[in-house]
Formats: sequence, structure tokens, C-alpha cells
Amino acid sequence: MKNIITILLITLTSFTSFSQNKAKNLLNEVSTKVKSYKNISINFKYILENTSENIRQETRGDVVLQGEKYKLNILGVTRLFDGKTLYSISPEDEEISISSNNDEDENSITPSKMLSFYEEGYTYAMDIVQNIKGRKIQLVKLTPIDSDSEINYILLGIDTQTKHIYNLITIGKNGTKTILTVNSFKTNAPLSKTLFTFDANKYKDYYVNNLD
Repeated sequence: MKNIITILLITLTSFTSFSQNKAKNLLNEVSTKVKSYKNISINFKYILENTSENIRQETRGDVVLQGEKYKLNILGVTRLFDGKTLYSISPEDEEISISSNNDEDENSITPSKMLSFYEEGYTYAMDIVQNIKGRKIQLVKLTPIDSDSEINYILLGIDTQTKHIYNLITIGKNGTKTILTVNSFKTNAPLSKTLFTFDANKYKDYYVNNLD
């Protein structure tokens, strides 16, 4: 009996190690592919659910990424980060919030690290494979190393052919589930030189809120 248990433990350990290595290799391929692009333009769908609180919100957005810089449009607000300063522009409220970028919250997946956040702070394991509209999507389960993290785990869906991220499913410890699904993924498009530059002249009548 003891020998059977030992064999089972060795088998499980070997399988776990193999799964971790396979997952890490796949994520490395994704990271290498992403970093090879000059810029990335993404259209996405975002869903937030909490069944216990009877909450379900669905919205669409788009983001352009170039290194650390990004321009994100979601929920009627434009978030513009030029590499140093973050501008949140709300036409509805005619208000602009300005702050230095703050990535100190490890639970926050900002646009600039949306495609690379998994590179540290998580353990990896291969999960199921899904066939979505003829595309083979491999899910990788990421579990935060920090036990105090508000995230229970993350499922990262990767298109096995293109090595692009297809979706990002985050399960919170409070029961909240968020799903970000990439509808279109374009790379190396010609961008305006001023795309990530904030032009105060366009918002002369806006109230400016300096958060720093």
C-alpha cells in the first residue's frame, strides 16, 4: 500500500512539473510574439459577473498599445497613458483626471501589462482545450503566489496557432468573475505620432482634476 502511494505521489509530482513546464513554455512563446510587434490594436468584449450579488455588466472597448503607452476607450471614457502620465477623459462629465501611473497594485491588470502580466507572480498549469469557431484555444491556469491576493485564479486562453491571447478569465475570491474576450487583434498598424499625446487645447472647457 505504501509503495502504491509513493508511486502515485511521484506520478502526480511529475505530471504537475510537466504541466508547469509546458504552460510556461507556451506563455514564453506568447510573450516573445507580443514583444516582436511595434504596436497592437485590440477590440474586446468585457463582462463582469457576480451571481451572489445578481450583477452582470457587459461592455465593449478598444485599446492601442505601444510599449508602455496606451489609449483605451471603454464605458465612454478615454484613458490615455503617454508613458509617464495617465489622463482619464470623460466627455459626458466634461472632466479630466490626471495622475502619475500607479502599478503598485499587483491585483490590477492595466492595459500596458495586459499581455505580459503573467510573467511574474503566478504559478502555471495547463488546463482544458476549447474549440471556439474552429480555433483551438488552450487555457492556462495562473494562480497568484501571494496568498493575500484578491484573485483566486486566472484562466488565460491562448490561440495555439497564432500564439495570441484570445481571452482572460479572472476569478476573484469575493465571487466576482470577469471575462475579457478579444474580438480583433491587429499589429504593426501605422499610428499617428500624436496618438498618445494629450492635447489640452481640445478640452479647454473641461474641469481638470489633478490626483497627485
